[in-house]
Amino acid sequence: MNDAALIRIAAALERISPSPAKSPDFSAVDAFVWHVEPDHLEPVADVNRVALDLLVGIGRSRDTLLDNTLQFARGLPANNALLWGARGMGKSSLVKAIHAEVLEQGLDLKIVEVQREDLPSIGRLLALLRASEARFLLFCDDLSFSHDDQHYKSLKAVLDGGVIGRPSNVVFYATSNRRHLMPRDMIENERGSAINPSEAVEEKVSLSDRFGLWLGFHSCSQDEYLEMIRGYCGAYGVDITTKILRAEAIEWAATRGARSGRVAWQYFTDLAGRKGVVI
Repeated sequence: MNDAALIRIAAALERISPSPAKSPDFSAVDAFVWHVEPDHLEPVADVNRVALDLLVGIGRSRDTLLDNTLQFARGLPANNALLWGARGMGKSSLVKAIHAEVLEQGLDLKIVEVQREDLPSIGRLLALLRASEARFLLFCDDLSFSHDDQHYKSLKAVLDGGVIGRPSNVVFYATSNRRHLMPRDMIENERGSAINPSEAVEEKVSLSDRFGLWLGFHSCSQDEYLEMIRGYCGAYGVDITTKILRAEAIEWAATRGARSGRVAWQYFTDLAGRKGVVI
């Protein structure tokens, strides 16, 4: 057997059974992204996020999630959290902003982003984090599952259950547009076609039940939408009259058929560009 063949065999074996990930220098930065093939944590020096006080219209969810995160960062009991609801209403922005707020209060907390497609590897990630003295907020954005998707089973033991269970230094936050993490028609189909409909549905929705906190996000009103934009203008020093801002912002939302925090930021980005303001 030649050297090329041996190299291919070694590479194939490595993919089947990857080497354990090496622990990075957790003191260097406060944010990481988990990657597989090979397993490793990529440090992120500059996190893409907005200030907590710029997130308007989600005060109750903000306060609840902040209190839960502060408890965890202080070594106290805390719940896993599912942020669900309307698109563009600041779910992922809130998680990242709260992480920044915790750091500003002098507490040490690392945030680790995990992609949905990498959930089958989460056991290996937890083994790596369990060995560290740091505290970690695992974050999965836009989490949802299709009919034939088995990734949710990898997550169940992390949230609640399993022999080893979730490490005491790890908490898991996820965002989703769906309360039960899967389409309504999928749940209804299970009810209509399964031999035991109630058991089939319970199997699918039991994952969301494992989150101790459910925080709902709903579409904003026109006043909240305008308040978001005025907050951005004040924070970045963009000068515009109330009358012009109102007319432009309402027209901007109308062309997109929706009002949300994301649409507000998109309008503000356009406005700042026209005003020559760097954001």
